[in-house]
Amino acid sequence: MPLVDVTYAPRVPEPQLRRLASVLPHLVSVAVECPEEPYDGDLQPGDVEIRFRPLGPFDRSGLDVVIEVRSKWFESRAADRQERVDRLHEDISEATGLRDFGIYLSLPVAAWAQDD
Repeated sequence: MPLVDVTYAPRVPEPQLRRLASVLPHLVSVAVECPEEPYDGDLQPGDVEIRFRPLGPFDRSGLDVVIEVRSKWFESRAADRQERVDRLHEDISEATGLRDFGIYLSLPVAAWAQDD
């Protein structure tokens, strides 16, 4: 279950943020798919959690958008994490038109629980 935080500059147009919000669940799911957590294309509540926040007055960033993806560590994910994040960057760029953005993919040792 990936957690995604999106921080954006005020100059990023709302339609572009809306498009990013609509494509991120699927694109992130594809990017972190692995044998231990396969992606069947049928996202359910809790499968991907995404939070958007504007840059604050004391934040410093040289990019229009920074996307932080955290997903549970599995060896199969970790083995090719750079290729995964590069592909995700390319897919987001193609789907949204974003150009000045970065993605940080973190694979911590973690556990998750939620109500059914």
